[in-house]
Amino acid sequence: MARDFYDVLGLQREASEEEIQQAFRTLARKYHPDVNKDPQAEERFKEINEAYSVLSDPKTRQRYDRFGEDFRRVPEDWEEQMAGAGVGARGAGGAGRSAWGTGDGGGRVRFVSDYGEGFEGFEDSGIDFEDLFGGMFGRGGVRGGPRGPIPGADQEAELPLTVEEAYRGGKRSVTLTGPQGERTYDVNIPRGVVDGQRIRLAGEGGHGGGGGPRGDLYLLVRIKPDSRFRLEGRDIHVVVPVTPWEAALGASVPVPTPGGSAKVTVPGGSSSGRRLRLRGEGMPNPRGPDGDLYAEVRIMVPPDLSERERELFEQLATVSTFDPRKPG
Repeated sequence: MARDFYDVLGLQREASEEEIQQAFRTLARKYHPDVNKDPQAEERFKEINEAYSVLSDPKTRQRYDRFGEDFRRVPEDWEEQMAGAGVGARGAGGAGRSAWGTGDGGGRVRFVSDYGEGFEGFEDSGIDFEDLFGGMFGRGGVRGGPRGPIPGADQEAELPLTVEEAYRGGKRSVTLTGPQGERTYDVNIPRGVVDGQRIRLAGEGGHGGGGGPRGDLYLLVRIKPDSRFRLEGRDIHVVVPVTPWEAALGASVPVPTPGGSAKVTVPGGSSSGRRLRLRGEGMPNPRGPDGDLYAEVRIMVPPDLSERERELFEQLATVSTFDPRKPG
């Protein structure tokens, strides 16, 4: 399902025209591709522009409020036509609602009455809605409405990826389940995609009416939580366990990255929490500098000391004057 236009602009459904305009101006300045070079900015700007174009027009906004993402399929004079047929219609925000759709393209649609049930489920029952209402509804919408092609609605689905998959990119087979059952797509995942970025599959969205083109399908990237990697934008944070003597004397130790293992130099005298930066080892960025990888030192002690290890630690405790609790 496409993202709610009010949510896109960060507004409540009761927002005034002035609030809609102000929200658009604020977000447009922030995400315009000429200003914001983040790869997500262009798609975000398109989303903002589409939401504003719908909500800033009172008539279009009214259809959207009542019919949701199917509003494009509904003719502007739908209220008059529904009234002429003796069918009531209330807003989608109330307890009762009317829903408009093109169903499976065979003349059957899903229609929810003001009472919330009764007409629901015709898409599965085999009842021809066009016959039921005396031919009022055609394949392209209500008879007497627009006769030109009606483009299909854009759709959106989430695409879960591991950090490694997002880092490497490449082709992947994705299976989605929708009203028409399962469908598999071969998706080219750009290298270095980040959480919230959208991948567009042109012509794979909702079916159009009257010979209109299909909408697009957008795959919303969601990066799965990872026990090793923590992402902040394109920067990657990892924990590097080190021994007390490696932290005290310094050492070169391996560190995991989504692209494989790398080496990091731990300076002598390092304490837990010290961050070591590996420039350019974070998430790739096709439109700018790659992110960085930050390795956080974490000192680990042996859980069970051998007799010799205990002797050495006791000797160190005897000769060392270091007091970590002493100020300064």
